[in-house]
Amino acid sequence: MKYSLTFSLILISILLIPAAAKAQEKLLGNLDFPNSGSADAQTDFIQGVLFLHNFEYGDAARAFRRAQAADPDFSMAYWGEAMTYNHPIWKQQDREAAMEVLTKLGSTVEERQANAPTQREKDYLMSLDVLYGNAPETEGLSKEERDDRYLEFMKKLHEKYPDDHEITAFYGLAVLGSAHEGRDFTIYMRAAAELFDVWNANPKHPGAAHYLIHSFDDPVHAPLGLPMAEAYSEIAPEAAHAQHMTSHIFLALGMWDDVVDANVVASRVQQDRQRELNEKTSVCGHYTWWLQYGYLQRGEAGEAEKIVRTCKERIDEDKPRGNLFGELWHYGVMMSHQVIDTEDWQSIGKWRQEFSTESPEGKNYYFTSALSALKNGDPDKAADYLEDLKSMKVSNMYDEDREQDIQILQIESLFLMENGENEKALELLEKAALMESELPVSFGPPSIVKPAYELLGDQHLKLGNYKEALEFYEKQLVRTSYRRRSFEGKKLAMESMAE
Repeated sequence: MKYSLTFSLILISILLIPAAAKAQEKLLGNLDFPNSGSADAQTDFIQGVLFLHNFEYGDAARAFRRAQAADPDFSMAYWGEAMTYNHPIWKQQDREAAMEVLTKLGSTVEERQANAPTQREKDYLMSLDVLYGNAPETEGLSKEERDDRYLEFMKKLHEKYPDDHEITAFYGLAVLGSAHEGRDFTIYMRAAAELFDVWNANPKHPGAAHYLIHSFDDPVHAPLGLPMAEAYSEIAPEAAHAQHMTSHIFLALGMWDDVVDANVVASRVQQDRQRELNEKTSVCGHYTWWLQYGYLQRGEAGEAEKIVRTCKERIDEDKPRGNLFGELWHYGVMMSHQVIDTEDWQSIGKWRQEFSTESPEGKNYYFTSALSALKNGDPDKAADYLEDLKSMKVSNMYDEDREQDIQILQIESLFLMENGENEKALELLEKAALMESELPVSFGPPSIVKPAYELLGDQHLKLGNYKEALEFYEKQLVRTSYRRRSFEGKKLAMESMAE
């Protein structure tokens, strides 16, 4: 993967703006979005849409507010800012914040419609009133129900404006956002089928590249997303999320050098932007988690440990200020990968951290602490951590409740193994593995930090059941392709069978 320092200027064709329009100040992609806004508002509006497609929601909102300041009657600038509060891939929505924006344009659906000068812009605005529950067909509905109605509305808009690339891109994103139960291949392929039209017409459109990568973000379909992954970093070099997003495909294909390179750049771009805004830099978040995992898969435990240590130092520093950037959750998952993927069970002592059982951040921390205590011959301490894991409250996001149940079963099975009840232990562990197999494949590093099929393979290997060990390692590699620990376990099982 190449990260060129020189990129083409973004060329934007805007209604009412001549071809020699002011070039974009940031390199975020290339799109054409005709609108009725004034000339003074165009640069900020287009930049907002580009940031929106790149999931840089804070920067997008700031750009749309600048467009509003330049042209207070510009209805699409309010549409854009309201869009920044809906994050369909992440299953997040801030309806209250979105409504604060929309009510600036009008206090009712009718007023907002009256303030949009063209039918196309009225349709864009109506899509948000459907999405946020203001239209008759969505009043009083749940977020998931409103997502489905919004999808139906966007499908109609796509049929009405088949050549509008922005409507097509946002329609494809709405399709992806309808996968409320997690990754669904049928849904994702439907999205891809629509998005390819935009990609083929404009291979520098950030939304087309981005949403196609999401569509193909799994070990089975990842080869289809490789052209977009190889292109996206240069389409939007100043969007940190674009730099990171390429690694979704690289990780699924076991391209660990590219996973590392992508997240090194993503972290740098993110931190540079945070410094521009005088914000606290993120050293313990999503991009650093993927970077650390990439280092572990390359066998570079020392580089991986530096990231976890920096994260721990930041958390200790930030304790009075709270949990910035989800630092505690990311620390828990990163320290767990560090201990489990290196199998350095004695190192658990240097990663001690305070977690509350009242929130879900400690799930992986408690699991790894219990596992390490068992490996270190301290079942009493392991039992204490298991109780912490059982008593921890979780959210429903990302199937955390089911992940917690799986991890509890894993530790309980190991206790049975310690007591010599091997048959019961393996039955319980197979139950955990089956539960995990019914969850959608993770977007990225496994959040169940010791995958259950891999743990089953380890236990069968320990018992000399090499054929069974091989079977379970292979099953794990279907879910986490090229994972180092599973791959090495498979190799050892094969070698043992051949002896």
